[in-house]
Amino acid sequence: MAKVIELEPDGMKAWIASAKRTLGIESEAMARLIADLDGPLGRAFGEAIRLIKTALGRVAVTGMGKSGHIARKIAATLASTGTPAFFVHPAEAGHGDLGMIGRDDVIIMISNSGETAELRAILDYAKRFDVKIIGLTCRADSTLGGHSDVLLCLPDAREACPIGMAPTTSTLLQLAMGDALALALLEERGFNAAQFKAFHPGGLLGAALTHVKTFMHKQPRLPLVAPETPMAEALVIMTQKSFGCLGVVDEGGRLIGILTDGDLRRHMSRDLIDLATADVMTGTPHTIGPETLASEALEHLNSSNITSLFVVDGEGRPVGLVHVHDLLRQGVR
Repeated sequence: MAKVIELEPDGMKAWIASAKRTLGIESEAMARLIADLDGPLGRAFGEAIRLIKTALGRVAVTGMGKSGHIARKIAATLASTGTPAFFVHPAEAGHGDLGMIGRDDVIIMISNSGETAELRAILDYAKRFDVKIIGLTCRADSTLGGHSDVLLCLPDAREACPIGMAPTTSTLLQLAMGDALALALLEERGFNAAQFKAFHPGGLLGAALTHVKTFMHKQPRLPLVAPETPMAEALVIMTQKSFGCLGVVDEGGRLIGILTDGDLRRHMSRDLIDLATADVMTGTPHTIGPETLASEALEHLNSSNITSLFVVDGEGRPVGLVHVHDLLRQGVR
C-alpha cells in the first residue's frame, strides 16, 4: 500500500503562492501578446496567414530545445486542422534532413533569442533556395529577425522561472501564437468536423465525430406502427424490437409520434390494450438526421432526458434509430 504523505499547511501555502506567481506572470504576458495584435504584430500575423495559405508546398516548423518541443506541437496542430506541416530537427538538418524542405514550402522558425546556432544551416538553405521564413522570436534585431520574410515578434516578457532561466513564459507565447495561426487557417479554409474526423479516426475524438448513419439500427429492426394499430398489437411489437419505444408513422411513412415506456405508465388503465396507438403516443417526437455527429446525438439525448432517437430523412421518414447504449458502445462520452 502506498504511503500517504501528509502535507504541512505552511508548505502547501508556499506551493500555491508559487503557482499563482507563475500563472500571474504568464497571464500578464498573454495579455501583452493579445494587445500587440492591434499593432505591427497583427499586420505581420495577417501576412503570415496569407503566405501559408498561398504556399504551394507544406509548412516546415523548426526550433531547438524547448522551442523544438513547441515546434513539434505546432506542426502537429497545423497538420490535424487542414494545413500540411511537419517538424524538422535543426541539428539533423545539416546532416541530410534539409532535403525534407522543398522550394515551395514555408518555414516557421522558432527561437526566443533569435540566435540559436543550430538554426544557421536552415537559414542559409532557405536564403539559397528562396524558401520563405516566418520567424517567431522576441528580438527583432536578432539574426532570425533580420532573415525572416515575416517576423512575428513576441513580447519580451520575463520568464516565470524564479531564476529567470527555464523557458516558461516564452514557450507559452510561442505555443499560443502557433495555435492562433493554425485556427485562423482552419477558419479561412472552412475546415469542418468531417475533415477533422478524417485526421482523427481513433479514440474518443474519432467516436464523437462519427455520423450516426454509420451505426444506427435500420429496417427491418425499426419499431414502427400505424396510428390506428391497437395497443395490444403495438405492445407485442415494442417488446419484440426491445428498444423501449415505438415510432408511429402516417400513410406516407412520416414519423408523427412516438410511444415510450413513460407513455404506457401515464396511460396505465384496464382498457389500455383496447386503445389505438394514436391515443397513447406523444406527438412531435425528437429526431435527428443521418449526418448528425455521434457527439451531437448524445448531447440531444442527455438534454432531452430520453434514451432513443429516431433518425429521419429530409421528408421526415424514419430511416434509423439510435439508442444511448449504441453511443456508449461506440465510445462516445
